[in-house]
Amino acid sequence: MDSLAMAFTSGWASGINSYLVVLVLGVAQRLGVDDIPHVLGRWEVLVVAATLYATEFVADKIPYIDSTWDAISTAIRPTVGAVIGVLLAGDADSLDAAISGVLGGSTALASHTVKSGSRLAINTSPEPFTNVVASLGEDVTVLGVALVALQHPWIAASIAAVLLLVGLVVLYLVLKYVRRGWRRWKGKDRLPAATA
Repeated sequence: MDSLAMAFTSGWASGINSYLVVLVLGVAQRLGVDDIPHVLGRWEVLVVAATLYATEFVADKIPYIDSTWDAISTAIRPTVGAVIGVLLAGDADSLDAAISGVLGGSTALASHTVKSGSRLAINTSPEPFTNVVASLGEDVTVLGVALVALQHPWIAASIAAVLLLVGLVVLYLVLKYVRRGWRRWKGKDRLPAATA
């Protein structure tokens, strides 16, 4: 298994749902998939990951609670991505481990930024169904990409790179649209004051 491809993929996936990534990798290790660090398959790690995933599964579907959860996860998701990257590299004292850690952590931070920014935009919608659909879509995508990564790490890394790039472009366009709306709204406030 190529550790850089796995570090990138697991970093991307960790930025969206780090507990699901730990759970998938841990179960895969338990099922005998090669090159998954033993520590991820420990029962206590699996129990904690499953409990936190269940909590995130619920919190992620409630408007505004999801954004609070994302704010709390800003430190957690990139850290998990970095730790998984180091673990996948094997030898923690090597340059490969450092590169894998930086790659996993920075990719997790980028995908977390896309997720949390998208969720803030979704929260402006008055109905709650958009959050549920977005959350379920994220979970299915993370699960699918993580499972592909176990057998085909470079294919999964390519999928993760495309999803990250598309997410960053969409987030940029949404922020541009929001900023334009904010300027119009601010301009309407100033217009009556200028005529008075």
